[in-house]
Amino acid sequence: MSVHNSPLGQEAGYPQTYAPEALYPIARIDARNDAGIGYSLPFDGVDIWNAWELSWLNDNGVPQAATLELRVPADSPNLVESKSLKLYLGSFAMSTFADRADVQEAIETDLSAAAGAPVVVTFDCDAAIAELPGSCIDSIATQCDAYHVNPDLLDANPEDVVKECLHTHLLRSLCPVTGQPDLGSLQVCYSGPRIDPAALLRYVVSFREHNDFHEACVERIFVDILERCCPQELTVAARYQRRGGIDINPFRTNAGNKPENRRLWRQ
Repeated sequence: MSVHNSPLGQEAGYPQTYAPEALYPIARIDARNDAGIGYSLPFDGVDIWNAWELSWLNDNGVPQAATLELRVPADSPNLVESKSLKLYLGSFAMSTFADRADVQEAIETDLSAAAGAPVVVTFDCDAAIAELPGSCIDSIATQCDAYHVNPDLLDANPEDVVKECLHTHLLRSLCPVTGQPDLGSLQVCYSGPRIDPAALLRYVVSFREHNDFHEACVERIFVDILERCCPQELTVAARYQRRGGIDINPFRTNAGNKPENRRLWRQ
């Protein structure tokens, strides 16, 4: 389905009873073609969505509440448009379910159908606040004047091979439909030629006026670093701030690493 026909940025009613038809899948391939990725993925990964506002009724009509962790595999053909997910989860509010297992089964079934691959749903995960590992590059003295994606800003020293993690809290991109800003933190862990941290910071800042979904931004960052800096192993992960009670956290790696889902101070 086309992003331009999605409920995002359009006036939409909020269903109050179970409405799986509210989910709106968007094919990943268009954004991947734009980034030069195509169907042959240079990474494994997952999109971790945290939903903080789920509620439904039990058989006695008593409201139940929970938080959700949703894991959508990166090799699924579709992502689920975020506003449609909000409408879908909101539709549980006046719907009756016997127990949590029934709610979980419904959500897993519906999201898996929309994504085109198995989606794993977990209730009430550990919500402790964590910090990103490695060095923060935000205080590096540098000059930024590029606010549209420019991979030429990246630089690495092939004579200095390291293994390290760098992170920044200055990631900003724009919704491709509404133009609203999406703010987040970005983590880059790699082994290979040392990446110039000031160059990495300028590159991340160059997303500031870039219109794309969270998942597509992380994939573009991954392939740009892979092509320009030539690391042997690379993991790129973003933790975006929540909108509409949902935060999205894409994770891409070619190193076999497993993602943790520990929220940051802004989430």
